[in-house]
Amino acid sequence: MTHFLDGLATLARDTPDAVALRWFGGRDGARVREEVTFAGLAERVERTASGLRAQGMEPGDRVLFSIRPRPEGVVLCLAILRAGGAVVFVDPGSTPELFAARIAAARPRWAATEALLYAASSGPLRGVARSRGLLLPDYGRLPVRHLYSGRWLPGVPRGARRAARVLAEVPLPAVALPAAPSGADGGADGGSPDGVDPALIVFTSGTTAEPKAVVHTADTLGGMLGLFAQVGGLRAGQRAHTDQMFLGLPAVLSGGTWEMPARAPKDAPEAFARGVAGADSSFLVPADVTALLDVLEARGADGSPVGSPAAGPAVGPAVLAVGAAPVTVALLERGRRVLPGTRWIAVYGATEILPAAMTDADEKIAAAAGSGTAASAGSDGGSDGGSDGGAHGDLVGRPLGGIGVRIDTAVVGLDEDLPEGDTNAGAPGDGPAVGELVLTGPSLMAGYLADLDAGKPRVTEHRTGDLAYQDEDGRIVLVGRNRDMIIRGTVNIYPGLFEPRLRDLPGVGDAVMVGVPMPDGDERVVLVVTAERAAGEGAPRDSAEPRGKGAPWVRAGTDLARSVADQVARVLDHGALPDLVVEASHVPLAGRSRKPDRHALVGLVSPLAGTVRA
Repeated sequence: MTHFLDGLATLARDTPDAVALRWFGGRDGARVREEVTFAGLAERVERTASGLRAQGMEPGDRVLFSIRPRPEGVVLCLAILRAGGAVVFVDPGSTPELFAARIAAARPRWAATEALLYAASSGPLRGVARSRGLLLPDYGRLPVRHLYSGRWLPGVPRGARRAARVLAEVPLPAVALPAAPSGADGGADGGSPDGVDPALIVFTSGTTAEPKAVVHTADTLGGMLGLFAQVGGLRAGQRAHTDQMFLGLPAVLSGGTWEMPARAPKDAPEAFARGVAGADSSFLVPADVTALLDVLEARGADGSPVGSPAAGPAVGPAVLAVGAAPVTVALLERGRRVLPGTRWIAVYGATEILPAAMTDADEKIAAAAGSGTAASAGSDGGSDGGSDGGAHGDLVGRPLGGIGVRIDTAVVGLDEDLPEGDTNAGAPGDGPAVGELVLTGPSLMAGYLADLDAGKPRVTEHRTGDLAYQDEDGRIVLVGRNRDMIIRGTVNIYPGLFEPRLRDLPGVGDAVMVGVPMPDGDERVVLVVTAERAAGEGAPRDSAEPRGKGAPWVRAGTDLARSVADQVARVLDHGALPDLVVEASHVPLAGRSRKPDRHALVGLVSPLAGTVRA
């Protein structure tokens, strides 16, 4: 069977001198720091993979990977996959307890880390990192074999090998490029013969007690990269300017150039704006789009303020895909206004199956305005809880080629999760069939790490938790969620995992976490607490029933809210910490099962949570 990386050999033979990777640097991020041709990339990947095997890496070895996108890191990542290893992504910014739990679950034998991260976690920069609120785990003390990128810095553990030296120790004649695959393009057909060996492990959510990680194999990774090539319409010779590997690698495998910015867009939006101008494609998360648009609106094409006589239209990429979090109409409208020459695309998917569907800005905006062809589902704004979908819901677009869609109308409690008056579950003549969106396709994960390690079979579909329907054109429209989840940045937060701990805090009667949608598609996490009732008041400690009828009052800055805010860091994982804690007189209830009415709470706390510009 072929591996998706086999396509590199074909490109190295057909276009050996074309640039595959271009990395920018310098103070302003405009200087080309390094370029790697296709011949050079294929050779470095194969030699590094050979060197890793010589160092003792075996198929199935898991490698904790903490290197930002740059040529040395990309080569090492691909070499690990070529050697049969699995790349493990764990957020170093999580709490030490959660980081330790995830490491215990992943059981890596190796760590590939930037020298700077070693210095900041256990070397002379540890104090500086702590002063800036970064409580990093001590990478140098992990009981694994260490690889590092960049120049050596204090804190790099004794015996660690620099990635570049692993490459240098393999002589040029010792490694031959693999033969060009026959009748294959290195796409979704790769991986081990049984197709179950992990190649990528990504921790997405969960708690210290039960960390949750998605597992992809080489074949599902290849499927993912092939689907992303559809999103960008990638072709040979094009430039993809992004710090996101899942658009950069498809660009390379399509014969294009992956341009890597010196720093992440949110950290250096000015530099990113310069680099992405005139590129063929880019991929950003919504928060990074907001940072980019802020910069572009603050200046014209020649540095003049927007609106001044000297200011011309800003220049962006030909195609800009936005995803990894809900993409709102407000964000797309602003993007289209600031960069009218760019085709804006909203991408829908999940770590479990990515990407799954896409739509462009014109189509999504038209649907929200009621002028699209989507059938009405009476939505309150889609899964992100916003109001972008008007009467239709949140249009996320047509499934990409190879993605299978099933609408499961037999969802328990469906009528409790749809907007009021929208209990349709697909009865004949009652409009579109609404149910949980279930997806299949070439990028479907193998399963969750704990399940696979326990010997369970790989999954055959992914239940998204989104309530949706397909219109007469086959487009997917979201109308709500069948399970509670908050998306902040790229982190999925499941309130049900954390609320029991919060209810045990002193003075707390009930605790509910809600996500308040922001115009850029992000969500602000608000924790709503009620006071514990005194003995003899005739209600249990955790009752959500009101002391009086009517809508609850909600206030910030109360003694209880301040007390809880001071305690949440010791009971919640770092990624789930609330942006705001408020006190309510009681928690409103909804549905036959009298569950907390999270939709109502979002409306009540939104004025206190504030907003950000779209």
